[in-house]
Amino acid sequence: MSATRVAIRIRNGVKKTLKLYGLLRNSRHRGALRKGVAAAIEHEPLLRSLVCKYVVDIGANKGQFALVARACFQAAKIVSFEPLQRPSAVFREVFSGDANVQLHEVAIGPQATSTLIHVSHREDSSSLLPIADAQDALFPGTAEARTESIQVGPLRTFISSNDIVAPALLKLDVQGYELQALMGCEELLLDFSFVYVECSFLELYSGQALAHEVIRWLAERHFILAGVYNVTYTYEGLAVQADFLFRREDAGTAGAH
Repeated sequence: MSATRVAIRIRNGVKKTLKLYGLLRNSRHRGALRKGVAAAIEHEPLLRSLVCKYVVDIGANKGQFALVARACFQAAKIVSFEPLQRPSAVFREVFSGDANVQLHEVAIGPQATSTLIHVSHREDSSSLLPIADAQDALFPGTAEARTESIQVGPLRTFISSNDIVAPALLKLDVQGYELQALMGCEELLLDFSFVYVECSFLELYSGQALAHEVIRWLAERHFILAGVYNVTYTYEGLAVQADFLFRREDAGTAGAH
């Protein structure tokens, strides 16, 4: 085994241990963990550097990101979107009684339609795009298990500009469908101070837009790249994907500590 592969294995093991420790320190995260949901605390250092009063969480799955957003922005309204029934049911259980969290069981895209989603054996790797061989090779166990019919629609169908309270964060984790989902948000895009989106450097889903294409699209709409976080690497040391933070050009330092 190469030194690079050993180093990555060790680093991944340390990250998992530290994440479990962080989850167990928080009572709400412990409660979610008992329901099978591990809060995405890897995003916490970044989120705690921001001030947000409104969060749109596209690709919510079981509420992993919403949990950490709630911990960091305790008074914020969180509006989440998850088209799959099974993770949506868990999400509702996790956030039962939280009036400031709302879930829509739909995907966000450019047009209102009914379509098929490719459901992964690991549901958080499901996508509206076909799952490519590279995805399962790099993340074993994420190949397609089945398809499901879901509803898709533009963001403006579910919220309006008047609903969004500044400073607001738009988060997307949609497994290769990032550019299409952003197009579905375009009419409301400038109401957000920040866009936080997972992008890939390699094609993990057939026909997906890669990181440079998402960066260019957002730059054309006056969002500048402000940081890159949580980079995932192959065992050979090549970058696979990461979380990208964009700030609206005229937002200045609003919403940042």
